[in-house]
Amino acid sequence: MNRVVHPIEQESFRRLRARLDTSHLPPLTRAVVERVVHSSADLGYADDLVLDEAELARAHTALHEGAPVVVDVEMVAAGITRRPTVCRLKDAGSGPGLTRSAHAVRLAHEEVGPGALWVIGCAPTALEELLRLDASPALVIGLPVGFVGAAESKAALRESGLPAVSNVSEKGGSAVAAAALNALLYHPVSKETA
Repeated sequence: MNRVVHPIEQESFRRLRARLDTSHLPPLTRAVVERVVHSSADLGYADDLVLDEAELARAHTALHEGAPVVVDVEMVAAGITRRPTVCRLKDAGSGPGLTRSAHAVRLAHEEVGPGALWVIGCAPTALEELLRLDASPALVIGLPVGFVGAAESKAALRESGLPAVSNVSEKGGSAVAAAALNALLYHPVSKETA
């Protein structure tokens, strides 16, 4: 199914590319960088994001072959418009040493098992919990936002060796996390991977 791009979005990307040269980036990296910058109007993401083209290619294939998409909060789910997602936050509870977000990750992992794409844009504790599990993800989009634990959880994600999209700074959020996943969803499937 082809996606129809609204003229406002086309003009927005034209203006983005006039201000930020992404032509040197590999295709999926470029798609993610542009979509994240577009969703935030923050050109700084071009230097802040940490991505690997080979990991993105494997995740792109998994996504288009039907791998489940798990999100930490409903705001991330709302931003992913072309794919159902799993969000267990409503079913989760908190307790000593366990946030609702961390519990939701445990519940989602029990539901989807290995091979999912995880999109975390709100809660650093959700990302920390995911790193404690043996989730074997296709990709972790770890872009939680905040002054407590966000940069540290993203650094831990990069150190884990898991396939990931992250950024170095404290910025992030639901919109940019959903945008990173959407970049992979909207990018065409090549004949080699079809």
